[in-house]
Amino acid sequence: MKPNGLSFDAPQPQSEEVLEIDLEQFKINNFAALLEEDLNDNLQRLKAAIPVGLLEVKTANGWIEQASKRPIPRMLFSEFWYEQELCILFADTNVGKTILAVQIADSISRGRSIPGFKLEAKAQKVIYCDFELNDKQFQKRYSRNYEEPYLFSDNFLRVEINPDADFPDDASFELSLSNSIEKVIIETGAKIVIIDNITYLRHENEKAKDALPLMKHLKRLKNKYNLSLLVLAHTPKRDLTKPLTRNDLQGSKMLMNFCDSSFAIGESSSDSSFRYIKMIKVRSSEHIYDSDNIIVCQITKPHNFLHFNFLHFDSEYKHLKTVSEHDKQKLEDEIRQCINEEPAISAYAIAKKLCVDEKDFNSFKIKVLRIYKRIRPNNKPDKPITDW
Repeated sequence: MKPNGLSFDAPQPQSEEVLEIDLEQFKINNFAALLEEDLNDNLQRLKAAIPVGLLEVKTANGWIEQASKRPIPRMLFSEFWYEQELCILFADTNVGKTILAVQIADSISRGRSIPGFKLEAKAQKVIYCDFELNDKQFQKRYSRNYEEPYLFSDNFLRVEINPDADFPDDASFELSLSNSIEKVIIETGAKIVIIDNITYLRHENEKAKDALPLMKHLKRLKNKYNLSLLVLAHTPKRDLTKPLTRNDLQGSKMLMNFCDSSFAIGESSSDSSFRYIKMIKVRSSEHIYDSDNIIVCQITKPHNFLHFNFLHFDSEYKHLKTVSEHDKQKLEDEIRQCINEEPAISAYAIAKKLCVDEKDFNSFKIKVLRIYKRIRPNNKPDKPITDW
């Protein structure tokens, strides 16, 4: 009797056949798995090699919904500078850019507004890249004759260039400096950065091809680390009889085109210690502080802190330098005398001869040229006007 109906005489499959079938199936399954893994790996490499799209498309409602999830930018220095903005502050040399910038940094680091101005942000770290003053000059400004120093908040982080630093042979100074600033941002976690001044980041900003990479770099830093950037810049020598405009920013117009906001400091003709602050470009508010509504301040140091002291609002035209009819006539007589003494003299040579203060030469030579062309209309200037 055959137990359980099973016959012991039934032919059994050979072990070699079983092994051969299983091995073949294993090879097939393994090949498929390896192929899938290889395809996925290649796909990931391909995705990594494809650059991120230049354009991002959403519906208008989609953009608003995305923006609504981020906090509303707060004022850092009244309507002149808001959070998450790349702002440019410009003025002539020795007008007070650094004084005001340090005052703004001190205000934000303490979370206390400057009298006469608004601050909505809380106290936080501020990186102040000071490429203008050395430590002794900084000490003098913020002490009483090198004694009784002003006590800054520990949130105020001042940065200087290390004169003993070794720069890589294959890297430019500007690139090394930019990378070092980014490293400080990462290490400190600060969201407010003030750079004094822009010429240290890139020496050549006169042409669009030089200014554009700089502005792209600053924009990249701003977006990557969610920064608020205030960058100081110079104006060329300007005619103090004319209002401040965006054309007074030294360098390519690309700087002005790519920044979010900008304001400038002008000298007042009414008092050598008076300065006025004027809004030049704004996106986050109305254009409040224009030529009819500038902010007049006085540079003062009652104890150990050099700063701008708010005085009042005013019209810019009241603070511009004026030229009397007597002065105009006197200058014309002097130009005529130069021509009589030396008939072949050029307008440029006359300007060089009559200019009293070299720092006023750029604006002075334009006045001389106008009178020269009126007196001698058939004479062409010895140099192109654009070179003057």
